Amino acid sequence: MKSITQEILLNSKKVSLHIRREDLIHPFVSGNKFRKLKYNLEEVKSQNKETILTFGGAYSNHIAAVAFAGKENNIKTIGIIRGEELESKIQQNPTLKFAKECGMEFDFISRSDYQNKNSENFLSDLKAKYSEFYLLPEGGTNELAVIGCEEILSDDDLQYNYICCSVGTGGTIAGLINASRGNQKIIGFPALKGDFLQKDISKFAKNNNWELNTDYHFGGYAKVTAELIGFMNKFNEDYKILLDPIYTGKMVFGVIDLINKDYFPENSKILMVHTGGIQGIAGINKQLENKQKQLIIR
Repeated sequence: MKSITQEILLNSKKVSLHIRREDLIHPFVSGNKFRKLKYNLEEVKSQNKETILTFGGAYSNHIAAVAFAGKENNIKTIGIIRGEELESKIQQNPTLKFAKECGMEFDFISRSDYQNKNSENFLSDLKAKYSEFYLLPEGGTNELAVIGCEEILSDDDLQYNYICCSVGTGGTIAGLINASRGNQKIIGFPALKGDFLQKDISKFAKNNNWELNTDYHFGGYAKVTAELIGFMNKFNEDYKILLDPIYTGKMVFGVIDLINKDYFPENSKILMVHTGGIQGIAGINKQLENKQKQLIIR
């Protein structure tokens, strides 16, 4: 499946900028979630598993995508959700409400317990509680997910010197790194604070032509500012491209800011990857509305 690539016009800057519209691949399993789930769903079927169990937070694109994919493929889904307080707020949370309507079963756990989600004891308890299931990590990142994300790029993309994407758990950027050539540079823009992602990405990345820019997280995961919202709304007005506030919006802001600061050499060809996540806008807008702040215009 090939997604649309649109040109972004920049005045006075001697670089070319394009955005790969992975968000248009599927209305509910969009962008990198479609790529990550593609081969995992095949594996679920080949193993004759009837249940997928995975992890996520209040606005998780992954939770929403897995729930819909499970419904479409007649596979039961279980979401281990970070934050016990969310159990009483499902109807007020657009992401969780959608996942529940798709048939996902929830298990809400404390944030401290959630930190242990990869431990052997924690996983053993889940197996005892739910019996047989296909385990998908938080964000969907595993070897099969990375293989799926490698398909974002093709030989047509050899023209680009720089390929930029947002970073959550690291699977998408690892796929881009593996599919790139040595003369290309992959730049990731983490949505979370901290440098811990270097190790996670290195587990899957086969090349060394990449770096992370940690200057554009806007306070951390699911944090937004008036500056970011204003930028996203103006970008949508100018190019008719809706960005999400948790991932891609921050990446696009960062790329254009770096262009304006002359980070990229003249005549550079830059590709930004829109990884989807539009479903998260509704939840962020609810927060903004409660604080009487500017909303993301859809």
